[in-house]
Amino acid sequence: MDELQGEASVSVFAGGEPGHEAAGPARPPIDDAAVEAIVAAGRTERDEVVRAVKSSTDVAFTWDYERSRPPLAKLYDKAKHSQWNGSTDLPWELEVDQERVAHELEGANAGRFAALAGAEDSPLRSWGSAQWSQLAVESLNSMLSQFMHGEQGALVCTAQLVETVPWIDAKYYAATQVMDEARHVEVFAHYLDDKLSGHYPINPYLRTLLEAIIGDERWDVTYLGMQVMVEGLALAVFGAMHHLVSEPLLKQLLRYVMADEARHVAFGVLGLQEFYGGLTAHEIRERQEFAYETAQFLRKRWFQPDVWERMGVDPRMVVRLMLEGQPAEERAFSSMLFSKIVPNCRKLGLLDAGDGWLRARFTEMGVIQYEDAADTGSDYATFDEVARDRAETASV
Repeated sequence: MDELQGEASVSVFAGGEPGHEAAGPARPPIDDAAVEAIVAAGRTERDEVVRAVKSSTDVAFTWDYERSRPPLAKLYDKAKHSQWNGSTDLPWELEVDQERVAHELEGANAGRFAALAGAEDSPLRSWGSAQWSQLAVESLNSMLSQFMHGEQGALVCTAQLVETVPWIDAKYYAATQVMDEARHVEVFAHYLDDKLSGHYPINPYLRTLLEAIIGDERWDVTYLGMQVMVEGLALAVFGAMHHLVSEPLLKQLLRYVMADEARHVAFGVLGLQEFYGGLTAHEIRERQEFAYETAQFLRKRWFQPDVWERMGVDPRMVVRLMLEGQPAEERAFSSMLFSKIVPNCRKLGLLDAGDGWLRARFTEMGVIQYEDAADTGSDYATFDEVARDRAETASV
């Protein structure tokens, strides 16, 4: 995963990534060069519209059409029955008050930064309610924009998986996910551009991660990076957002997207369980390291320097404050991101392989407490909101 080891992955923490530490004394001041590296790496290339990424994967045909993997066949059938139309199955006619939505989601977004106003040299100390409201709106637009870009990454990755997975049941299911991901990009773009105030460019941390996942020549690493890590994080955050928001259009959009995402994560778990059983210890360690590096990058995407610049705040000052003493709200949010990733890594055997190398890394990150949470390799059926809505409509 060499693509993740450039300037964007400069280590600026004495003990590693944000979230390693328990609540306690603030960290010592952070080096100026380290702060500048994070801000520079997090700035988007605003004028870039099309980006080419080289991929060296082999295309795999299979002439074995026997349906030999019942769990994947069941998942494929569920996906066929649970397709929905982003244009007609959501109440787009509703008006959306973006300030209200942003306020409701402050706990999982802009509210994470409220504690920074208490620092003596904080540029946020003099802010009034109008500025905090605007930060909430900008943070909402930025957060949903990164999910939209991530969904396009999933669209490309899953199209690649159709080519590279060696089993017919996996190819069948991956083809349904390509349709799911196209629909997700469509509905997030529609919501951002027509109901909110437009979208932000892709965060370079997320872009670098997606390029690493797409560019890896090992099909199962693309599978692990997208289906288990990126989709797992998305499922966790969508769940938190759905719990907090009352705006009916976004709430239903999230319900339907989560129903799809749960199947996508299950696809990763069900497919990789079989494959990982045949790997060597060295190959498993490579997958553990990839999962850990991916987890670090998934955390870094939340610095949002573009948001701070749009608010007229030097992002260097905010990044420094976040690194020197991470607020409790930020630690809680950062930890929650992994509530689906950790149990699925456990189910794949990655936590405890190689004397528990990944378990130790996730313990350092402060997320190991999620290992016994529900894994989506088996609970995806409980997320099927599309089928539930159709059954309720039919019963009326």
